[in-house]
Amino acid sequence: MRAINTFAALDKFGRIRLSKNFFMRDFMYSEISNFYGESNIPDDPKKAEEAGRHLCEELLEPLNATFGRIAVRSAYRSPKINKLGNEKKHNCASNEKNYAHHIWDYNDENGLGATACIVIPWFMDKYKDGADWRSLAYWIHDHLPYSELEFFDGQGMCSFNLSWHEKPKKVITSWLEPRTLLKGENRTGIFAEWYEGFPALRTSV
Repeated sequence: MRAINTFAALDKFGRIRLSKNFFMRDFMYSEISNFYGESNIPDDPKKAEEAGRHLCEELLEPLNATFGRIAVRSAYRSPKINKLGNEKKHNCASNEKNYAHHIWDYNDENGLGATACIVIPWFMDKYKDGADWRSLAYWIHDHLPYSELEFFDGQGMCSFNLSWHEKPKKVITSWLEPRTLLKGENRTGIFAEWYEGFPALRTSV
């Protein structure tokens, strides 16, 4: 796909269906973009689409099928929007650190990747009732081919960054305690006691 230079091209890009339940438009909303009046449009639409498809098909669709609707809080950021968020201290890492993360259309040193910050309402309610964030982290570790997870309290929402990468790191960190939960752990199926009562993995609804 060519660079997006017209409204018609942007409208068409937003209508791209990345997976059964997700469209590109679902991931392009940005408070930073809206507040500062700057557009959030990828430099390389084709690469953003490719990374987004992997994120949706391999990670978000199974979560959506298993736990019900998930809410996307922040996902794709163009280099311009991410740089602005970093400069304004809006919890955005530098562009170089966000390549193959929130900046889907630029590879990092290891290849292609994409990140979305999401909330799972099913778990949010349990978290407010005292559930440990690690139970969800371990469920994802044991069931999904994620690359990185980063958890936040998020005013009681238990929001988290979920990352797909073509060379997954298998790292789980948090702004809660412990700050690092797992690092490079590839074994799965070993944390089942943490998520007793969770639904079984579903891949479609």
